Order: sequence, then structure tokens, then C-alpha cells
Amino acid sequence: MGPIVLPVFEKYIFKIELFGIQIGATWYGLMYALGFLIGYLILLYWSNKKKIKLTQEDIFDIVFTTFLGVILGGRLGYVIFYNLPYYLDNPHKIIAVWEGGMSFHGGLIGVIIAIMIYSYIKKYHPFDILDLLSMLVPIGLGLGRIGNFINQELYGRVAEGIPWAMIFPTDPQKLPRHPSQLYEALLEGLVLFLILFSTKNIKLPVGIRASLFGILYSSFRILSEFFREPDPQIGYILGFITMGQILSFITLLISVYLLFYFLKQNIHSKIMVYEQTKKK
Repeated sequence: MGPIVLPVFEKYIFKIELFGIQIGATWYGLMYALGFLIGYLILLYWSNKKKIKLTQEDIFDIVFTTFLGVILGGRLGYVIFYNLPYYLDNPHKIIAVWEGGMSFHGGLIGVIIAIMIYSYIKKYHPFDILDLLSMLVPIGLGLGRIGNFINQELYGRVAEGIPWAMIFPTDPQKLPRHPSQLYEALLEGLVLFLILFSTKNIKLPVGIRASLFGILYSSFRILSEFFREPDPQIGYILGFITMGQILSFITLLISVYLLFYFLKQNIHSKIMVYEQTKKK
């Protein structure tokens, strides 16, 4: 059985020209927007059922703050971590997010900073909010990777002898490759979601869910990077490691430290999802 030859997917759902600039909505962007919408609706449901101590106004503010953190942090992270020389030569391209180029690790930093600012204003512990978001973020991550697959970008390394190897029309070499986007959608999306969402009925100290998210995501990302083609402008660092693995390893170390820190502190969350009641 030969490799699966994928059809040519239209990258853009629609495109418009505005002031001489072509702007379009990609499947990747649609999937990200869908992830935010699903997360927002779940938070509203929990709020309506009195399972979290947040108003609808709070939820809108948190989702909007998270959105800003993802977009600004994700874009700046890509610029700094993945293609800094190009953007130093072409600074006007930094804002051209419609051309692609987002970094998860940059988005993570952006969200943490944004939530810290929001929490300071609202007098919340920032990890109360981050714990809550950690159960929902995998939804957006999984959908985003599906968007990558539809856009036929960030495909995998050359694969030999596996029946699910795929030939991507966007690949100039037209070689059978691992569908690494689907691997990541499974690990960073579905598996990560199932693990973290299964803790919703467990009363954990503040910061534990967010720390577990960092540990699990980083571990899954390091693993999946072994099947993913590195960014061509960077390639392999030291001949065998990718930028994604380096950033994920740093995130893993920080997350492990935070896990032990919060376990030692043993602070219980103020915004507790599905709080348990003692049965008499």
C-alpha cells in the first residue's frame, strides 16, 4: 500500500483586498476562533450552573484577555524565536499575521502576562484563572493542529514503510511524510484535554492544573517534534534538536518547579470548578 496522496485544499476560506493588501481567513484561523468560542461557552455553562465563581462579564473579560495574549504573544514569539533576522530586515511584516507565523510558547507567555495583569486588577490569584483555562486550552490546540493539516503546513518528516504516510501537495519534494499535525492534534488536543478535564471534580491546590498542563504539553510537544519537519529557516539546532523542543524543554523545567512549589504551598483555589460537597 502506497502513501496517501492528499488533495489540494484551499488555504483561505475567503480573501478580500483592503487598501491594496490581501487579507483572508484561513482554516487555521477558523479553528482557533472555534476553540475560543467553545471555551467561552463551557465557561458560561459552568457559570450558569454556579460551578465557578465568575460572572458572565468576568468570563467575557477573561476570554478576551486570553485572546489578546495569544495573538500578541504568539506573533511576537514567532518573530523572536523562529525568524528574527527576517523581521529585523522587514519590520513592517511583523503585523502581517494573515501571512502566518505564530508560536505556542510566545502565546503562552502572552497569556500568562495578560492574565497576571487582569488578576491584579480584579484581585484574583492569577493561577486561579490559569488553572481554569488549562482545562480548556487543549480544545483550541487540537483544533489549531487540524487547521494546520487542512492548510497543509507544518507537516512531518519523511516517513518510510508506514501505511498512513502522506504526500502533501504543498511539499515541493512530494515525499511521503508523517502527518505530524494529526499526531499533535491527538496528543496536545484530545489526550491533554481528557487528562486535565478529568480533574474537574477534584479539589486541587491552586496552580496544580496549570503546572500539569505545562508538563504534559511540553512532553507531548517534545515527542511530536521527532516526527515534525523543522522550520526551514532554522533547521536542526546542533544537528539533531529543534527550536520547538528547546522551548518545550525550558517550559517543562519551569512547570515541574511550579508543580512542586504549589504542592508545597498547598493553597486551595478560590475559583473551584465543580466543588465537592461532603456527604453526611
